[in-house]
Amino acid sequence: MTNEIIGDTVLDRDAVRIGRFFSVNFQRTLRLPDDGRDYPLPPGLGRFPLRRVSDFAERVPREWSDDGGCLLPMHRYEAMWLSVSGPYWHPVAVRVDVGGVCALTGGTQVSKLSADPQNYMVVPEQPWLDGIKAGEGIIRQFVAAPLGGGVTIEGQVTGREEVGGLRITVVQPRAGRFPEEPPREARYGREDDGLCAAMVCEAAAPLGLGAGGRMVQKIYPDSYGLETWDETTATTAVIHLVDASDWRSITDEDPPPSPISVEEYRAYGLPWFALADQDKPDLPVSPILAGIKPLSSGP
Repeated sequence: MTNEIIGDTVLDRDAVRIGRFFSVNFQRTLRLPDDGRDYPLPPGLGRFPLRRVSDFAERVPREWSDDGGCLLPMHRYEAMWLSVSGPYWHPVAVRVDVGGVCALTGGTQVSKLSADPQNYMVVPEQPWLDGIKAGEGIIRQFVAAPLGGGVTIEGQVTGREEVGGLRITVVQPRAGRFPEEPPREARYGREDDGLCAAMVCEAAAPLGLGAGGRMVQKIYPDSYGLETWDETTATTAVIHLVDASDWRSITDEDPPPSPISVEEYRAYGLPWFALADQDKPDLPVSPILAGIKPLSSGP
């Protein structure tokens, strides 16, 4: 599906574009084992498909139709990472919430950007996000988890009924702060594509995100300053996570294949990645997210 408008966002080839200067797609990837090791970055194994909620309003929960946004299928305990991009000459501030919990600070019911603690990334300086900020130079991987058992990130942080899904909020810079037209093009080097190949509304099984294994990844501080960003421009894209077993019933399409196993990953000889960012600073660790327990069940 290409160039389909969803509120203030556009769905374009399984990516969500918010405004002129930001795009995000959601990459299938290897689920890291929770064995105490800190792993490098695994590659993308292809984009998760995205579909408009409004196209399937009669097949999804009513509250999803009210929120709008996109549907994304995941197998339970499958891992993902967010590939974010934008032109280097016009950065934006991006906040990622998992089930209403900020992925960088563990804050809840957050409606604005904050500098202390910093609850947003600056894109494109931050080229991807693989999980919650859980340690110095460390994240815990985003892993799909069933709702209702308190194992999701939001379930552990809030102790309340879980809503699941993701919210991506983009805030533009103040007028005149950065160029509106490109001096030249730029792109990042981590490959994010190509390594893999009617129900009533109550029947769709929503998913949330839990914490997986540890991965080496820094979240860079904002070098421009909080005053750079214009809160009146904030635009949010809602991503509803659907159990892959329900995908055909909702969309009449086959779901993505089963997650790749560690054994298959090793057999294929797929690469790991690392950024040459030893000299870059990292955001402080949130005690809330540092205490999140990883998922201990599933394939």
